[in-house]
Amino acid sequence: MARLVLVGLPGTGKSTVAALLAQRWDCGVIDTDEVLAKNVGEPAGTFLRTNGEEAFRRHELEALREALATDSVVATGAGIVTTESARELIAIETVVWLDCDDATLTVRVDEGERPLLGDDHAGALARLRTEREPWYQGVARVRIDASGTPDEVASRVLDALGSVAP
Repeated sequence: MARLVLVGLPGTGKSTVAALLAQRWDCGVIDTDEVLAKNVGEPAGTFLRTNGEEAFRRHELEALREALATDSVVATGAGIVTTESARELIAIETVVWLDCDDATLTVRVDEGERPLLGDDHAGALARLRTEREPWYQGVARVRIDASGTPDEVASRVLDALGSVAP
């Protein structure tokens, strides 16, 4: 059983904050996109573009199952909540929703590869927020402001959960 699962839109810092929390709790850290990439033999973004979202979500669910079976902090892909089976799996875990304003997210995602955002990052983020916000709310124990530095966000998570690992 995972110690903690982080969910949120692209650019909220799930992978970075997961690594910081794992370091503080002296446990593993797993990114479901990295597990998926290892399982399919190519980067997650490449697999998504080549095989489509339906195939990607199937493999993502398997990656999630693998990650949840470990004593780790799990950083999920932003769209993990779009799959009902994934929501059911993570809803029984300790889940934290990282969130911040779209303007901050837009700046952050402009620096990386985000296949589902297309060319209009701001518009895509607004659309994804509308679509996914109810799902994030439905699975998360707490919503944390993800603006600021990764250390600040990790501290907010610790304050919300208590300093002891779940």
